[in-house]
Amino acid sequence: MNNEEIFDIALKQSAYDCNCQAEDFLRNNNVVTISKRNSKARSYLHLPYECDLVSYGNNIVAQVSERTKTAVIEFIEKYPAYRCFETPNIYLLNEKLNIFGLKICFMAKYFLPDITKIKRLTCDYDVKLLYKHDFEKLYKPEWSNALCAERKEFDILGVGAYDKDKLVGLAACSADCESMYQIGIDVLPEYRQKGIASALTSNLACEIIDLGKVPFYCAAWSNIKSERNAVKCGFRPAWVELTAREYEVVDKICAKDKRNMQKPRLIPE
Repeated sequence: MNNEEIFDIALKQSAYDCNCQAEDFLRNNNVVTISKRNSKARSYLHLPYECDLVSYGNNIVAQVSERTKTAVIEFIEKYPAYRCFETPNIYLLNEKLNIFGLKICFMAKYFLPDITKIKRLTCDYDVKLLYKHDFEKLYKPEWSNALCAERKEFDILGVGAYDKDKLVGLAACSADCESMYQIGIDVLPEYRQKGIASALTSNLACEIIDLGKVPFYCAAWSNIKSERNAVKCGFRPAWVELTAREYEVVDKICAKDKRNMQKPRLIPE
């Protein structure tokens, strides 16, 4: 695959996700669609959405419900596309969505590999390729970014870093859709800043490409360390996404995060 092919695959996948055409993301004007379920969409998306905004840089493709359509159109036509994903403007969107019992929930940046930059990096630890059967005993909090216990069936391939017999870092990918596999990475705190994350991420990305699939990487906008890892491994920013969900969904996530903050911190062995 070359970069053009990778980009085209990502556009087609986003079209499945957003109920639109791939070329809609390249238009100069915004596009609004009614959100629908699609068997080809990324498996973890809770379609249909009432408000989901995606931008590859040119415009916004907004998938909405019939009841939120007017409010979302008013918002995305008020500002340039990139301004719709930042404060204070998103407060206006949140106010409009509150009427429907919705809140802005997720904001993320997605990365695609630059095939001219991606390469296998190394670290000072043994690196081992892992398969689905190797994950069974690894569904633990320390590997929760790499693996998802709620969606085990999609975790298919990984790369682990070992200090003798101890797993100290893990990158794994989930087959979120037919053509694209998402990479997640975890490194034990006492082993960070040693080049493990980039070694595992880059090796896994190359393994995915060798399978004929497109690796992609997601990071929260404020997670600078994660973004640096993506760039170091040869990934480049491709699209951004903002999703609103029901009050109870947002409140449940916030409550879970609060409980995790209250737990005693583990002292590394």
